[in-house]
Amino acid sequence: MRHGGQILVDALRLHGISRVFSVPGESYLAVLDGLVDSGVQNVVCRQEGGASMMAEAHAKLTGRPGICFVTRGPGATNASAGVHVAKQDSSPMILFVGQIARGDRDREAFQEVDYRQMFGGLAKWVAEIDQTDRIPEYVARAFDLAMSGRPGPVVLALPEDMLAEECDVPDLAPGPRPICGLSAQQCDAIAEALTASERPLVIPGGAFWTQDDSDNLARFAENWGLPVAVPFRRQDYMDNRLPHYAGDLGVGMNHRIGKALAQADCILSLGSRLSDTLTAGYTLMNPKDQGRRIIHVYPDPDEIGHLWRADPAIPACPRQALAELSRRPAPGRRWDDWTSRLRAQYEEWQTPRETPGDVKLEEVICWLSANLPDDAIITNGAGNFASFIHRYFRFKRASTQVAPTSGSMGYGLPAGIAAKLQCPDRVVVAVVGDGDLQMTINELSTARQHGVAVIVLVANNGRYGTIRMHQERTYPGRVSGTDLFNPDFAALARAYGGHGETVTAQADFADAFARARDAGTLALIDLRLDPEALTTGATLSETRAAAQAG
Repeated sequence: MRHGGQILVDALRLHGISRVFSVPGESYLAVLDGLVDSGVQNVVCRQEGGASMMAEAHAKLTGRPGICFVTRGPGATNASAGVHVAKQDSSPMILFVGQIARGDRDREAFQEVDYRQMFGGLAKWVAEIDQTDRIPEYVARAFDLAMSGRPGPVVLALPEDMLAEECDVPDLAPGPRPICGLSAQQCDAIAEALTASERPLVIPGGAFWTQDDSDNLARFAENWGLPVAVPFRRQDYMDNRLPHYAGDLGVGMNHRIGKALAQADCILSLGSRLSDTLTAGYTLMNPKDQGRRIIHVYPDPDEIGHLWRADPAIPACPRQALAELSRRPAPGRRWDDWTSRLRAQYEEWQTPRETPGDVKLEEVICWLSANLPDDAIITNGAGNFASFIHRYFRFKRASTQVAPTSGSMGYGLPAGIAAKLQCPDRVVVAVVGDGDLQMTINELSTARQHGVAVIVLVANNGRYGTIRMHQERTYPGRVSGTDLFNPDFAALARAYGGHGETVTAQADFADAFARARDAGTLALIDLRLDPEALTTGATLSETRAAAQAG
């Protein structure tokens, strides 16, 4: 006989889970009891949004569902931020939410929420477990759904009295994952479509990419002479130093790679949805008149045809498809001139454009790119500061970029904590904005409690930079709601027992980073940036002047 909390924890262990992220609540005390002596690490966070983002980042690095436990009502609403990231980033995740006792339902009891209604548009599946003896069944289905087709989040509500009940029920072992490869006929169709094109472009995507996948992509691109452009915040899917890497498509992209996308007459999408971010709001490609041939390899057949008319359309695992293509002899033609032209444009884009101020973010990112180990992990949330990473950091290995394609602020620090927990021997740098950091800054405490030696770099310009950019472009000179009052970030890190210092001159950064790395604990460097340094391409004054002139 086991209580429901123990049955649930045993089911997680059976599915290979060794770490969960949580904020404790009285609605799932039996689960907390089940975690005692289970061998499953319970990473206790400070707010449910941070906990769910850590679980989602864990999924990005492992390809397995990140597990998050939160309490009912406010706990669930806070956690929805991470569920949204998992939805848009196609990350497998299971959110377990405590729930009121079954006998009190539909009375608007304390913190009662209808989770099917609340999460219905965000999750792949939302359910409530009413019978203790069905916990193994629900958990097994949650894992299967989170990882099948297009991966994503699943939400399971746990009535507290159901968890407390005892029963004798066998565990349910996970089934083997389906194998989804590429047939010889499908390979032939891809080769024929590419051979008929003049300006093809390969766009890899999907939720998870291993180093083997990255090596296969490099081999395929080299063998066939094809250029590769990666989606928004998937830059680690191919070594950026290789001659077939042409750049990234997304927010703040090089306008010349955007032009290349518009000019391409054949696109091989290996797991990418080719959505609005990648296509600059469908201005570079439009589903109403797509104007080119699209080869779409995607794991979910329901997604194919959602936006684009594909020829051929191949419902298959893009990673398995890439493995097959990398072993296939090259067709009769190559596209070396087209590829070289796109690569030259990328190299030119890499030349730093100087920003004003004594600390220059472009130089910081270039230094990191040149000096960090190849397997160092960079995490970030959302803000104009991130465009400096996209433009100037060259990712060399798979699983080194952990960032929200959903554009969620507050993600960088929780993701950095999750990354360092998963990869304790690798350097993990969370590059965050001042407004971005303050959305989850309380997770500095989580880092210290669990001994996480993440290095946090704060791009501190005293404002919500992205919103200010749009504000100046739309209503130049009319500032409202975008200025920030910031704490002494370095002192705050020290208050948590970590290492903290402030950099006000570029020459001091390298030594400050060395001290942060050697600290062996949570470390934070506050980079004092000039507020004029708005984007990689224009200052605040230039942005305002252009809007006023236009």
